[in-house]
Amino acid sequence: MFWLNVRKSIEYAFSVAYRAGCVMGFSTVGLALGILLTIMLVYIQIFQPKDTEDYEILMELVAGFGLGGSAMALFGRVGGGIYTKAADVGADLVGKVENDLEEDSPRNPATIADNVGDNVGDIAGMGSDLFGSFAGSTCSALVLIASNAQIMKDAAGNINETVLLFPLLISAAGIIGCFICSIIGIYIFKVNTFKRIQISLNLQLLFSTLITLGVVAPTCLVLPKEWVSNHPWSKVASRWYAFVSTAVGLVSGFFIGLSTDYYTSYNYSPVQQMARSCTSGPAINVIYGLALGYLSTIIPVILIVVTILVAVNLLGMLGVALSAIGMLSTLSIGLAIDAYGPISDNAGGIAEMCKLGSNIREITDALDAAGNTTAAVGKGFAIGSAALVSLALFGAFITRASHPDNNYPIRSIKITAPWIYAAMLIGAMLPSAFSAMTMKRVGYAAQEMVLEVRRQFKDRRIIEGTVDPDYERCIKVSTRASLKQMIAPGLLVIVTPIIFGILFHPVMVAGILPGALISGVQLAISMSNTGGAWDNCKKFIEGPDYINANDERKTKGSDEHKAAVIGDTIGDPLKDTSGPSLNILIKLMAIISLVFAGGFDQTSFLAMPFNIQPAN
Repeated sequence: MFWLNVRKSIEYAFSVAYRAGCVMGFSTVGLALGILLTIMLVYIQIFQPKDTEDYEILMELVAGFGLGGSAMALFGRVGGGIYTKAADVGADLVGKVENDLEEDSPRNPATIADNVGDNVGDIAGMGSDLFGSFAGSTCSALVLIASNAQIMKDAAGNINETVLLFPLLISAAGIIGCFICSIIGIYIFKVNTFKRIQISLNLQLLFSTLITLGVVAPTCLVLPKEWVSNHPWSKVASRWYAFVSTAVGLVSGFFIGLSTDYYTSYNYSPVQQMARSCTSGPAINVIYGLALGYLSTIIPVILIVVTILVAVNLLGMLGVALSAIGMLSTLSIGLAIDAYGPISDNAGGIAEMCKLGSNIREITDALDAAGNTTAAVGKGFAIGSAALVSLALFGAFITRASHPDNNYPIRSIKITAPWIYAAMLIGAMLPSAFSAMTMKRVGYAAQEMVLEVRRQFKDRRIIEGTVDPDYERCIKVSTRASLKQMIAPGLLVIVTPIIFGILFHPVMVAGILPGALISGVQLAISMSNTGGAWDNCKKFIEGPDYINANDERKTKGSDEHKAAVIGDTIGDPLKDTSGPSLNILIKLMAIISLVFAGGFDQTSFLAMPFNIQPAN
C-alpha cells in the first residue's frame, strides 16, 4: 500500500510541475505569435500595401517588436541571474558550508530569497530570453522576405502575402505539434517511478521534434510551387527548400539538447567521473569541470555549422532565418520542461521549510534532479537558437545597410580588410568582457548577501531555530544589488553597436557582430554546461548510487560532498548568469544594429581620416 501511495505521489507531483510548465510555454509562444500576427494583419488591412516598398514601415514595426523583446530579456536574464545567484551563493556559503544547515533550511535567512531567485532567473529570465529569440528570428525572416521583390511577387507581378505570413505559419504549426506532444506526456506516458521522470522529459523532446516535423511539412504547401530567388547559386527556389531549411534547424535543436543532456546529467560518464574526482579535493573537481565545459562545445558547434551550410546553400540568409524559426518551433515544450525544474525545486524548498517529512523531500529532490538536466538542456537549446537568430539578424542588417538609398552603403565585406578584421577582434572580445562584468557583479551582490546572513547569524537563536530570521532583509539585498549591478553590462551591449555605427561606419558594425557571435556562442555553451555539470555532480553525491574513487559510500557532509558544493558554488554564476546572458549579448547587439541601420549611413567625421571604405 505504501509503495502504491508513493507511485501516486510521484505521478501527481510530476503532472502538476509539468502542466505548470506547459502554461508558461504555450502562453509565451501564443502571446508572441498573436502580437506579431496582429501587427501584420492590422497594417495590411489599414495601409493595403501594393508594392514591396510599402512594407518598409511594417518591417520597422516588426523590428521594434523584436528589439523590445530582446531588451526585456536583458533585464530578465542579467538582472534575474544576478539576483538568484547572489541569494544562492550567500545561502550556500554561510548556511551549508559554514554552519552545516540543510538545503532550504528555514533557519537560513537567504532561503526565501533563493527560492524567489529560482523564479526570477529560470522562469522570467528563460521565458524572456526565448521570447526575444522567437521575436528576433521571425523579425529577421520578415525583413529578408519583404526586402526582396523577387520572393514577395508572384509570376504575374502581384504581392503574395502568403509568403510574408509563412514564418508565422511555421510557429503556429509548432504550437499544434507541441500540443499533441503535451497530451501524450500528461495523459498517456505515466510517470510513477523515479527512473521514468528523466525518460519522460527526454521523450517530450523527441516526440515534439517528430510531431512538429510532420505538421510543418504540409504547412510548406501554402508557398508557391516555385518562386524566384536572389540566391547566386539558384535561380528558382522550391517550397521544399523552405521545409528542409526549417527541418534542419528543428533536428539540430533536438541533437543539441541530447548533447547537453549527455554532458550535464549524472546518468552519464562525464558527470560521474567528475564526482569521483572530488575524492582528490575541490581543485581537481574544478579542473574536471572546466575541461568538461570546453569539450561540450564541439557537438553543438558542429550542428550549428551544418545547419548554416544547408540553409545558406538552399535559401541564403532567409534559409538561416527559417532554420532559427524551425529550432524554436518546439519552444512550447522546451519552455515547459525548463520551467518544470524551478517549480520542483521550489516545492522541495517549501517542503523543507514546512517540515513535511523526508519522503516528500525525496520525491521533490528526484524531480529537481531531472529538472537540473532539463534546465541545462534548455540553456543549450537557447544558445543554439540564439546563434542562428543572431546570424539571421546579421543578414537582415546587411540587407538594410546595403540599401542603395543609403549615402554610404555596404557593398561587400572582406574579412581580410583591416577595419573588418579589427572590428571582428573587438567583437570577439566583447563576450569575455561581458562575462567578466556579470561574474564580478554576482560576486559583489553575493558578498553583500554573505555579510547580511553572517550578521543575522551572530544571533545564535536563529541557528538554534528559536527565533525566525529576517527573510525580507535578504530579499531587499538581492533586489537592490541585481538592479544596481546590471547597469554596466547592459550598457555595454546596447551602446557598443550604436557608437561604432554612428562614429565610424556600419562596416565596423558588420565586423563586430560576427566576432561577438563566434566567440559568444562557444563561451556560452562552455559556461552553461560546466555549471550544470557541477550542480548535478553535487546531486549525484547526495544520491544513493555514488561510490567514490576508493570504492567507499559517501554522501552529504563528507569531504567529497564539500568539494562538490564548492564546485557548484563556482558554477552557479556560470550556468545561471554569465552563460545564458551571452545569448542576450549576441541577439540584442544584432537587432539594435538592424533597427538603427538607417542611422548608420552618413559619412562620419571620425571615419574620414582613417579612410574606412567598404570594399567595392
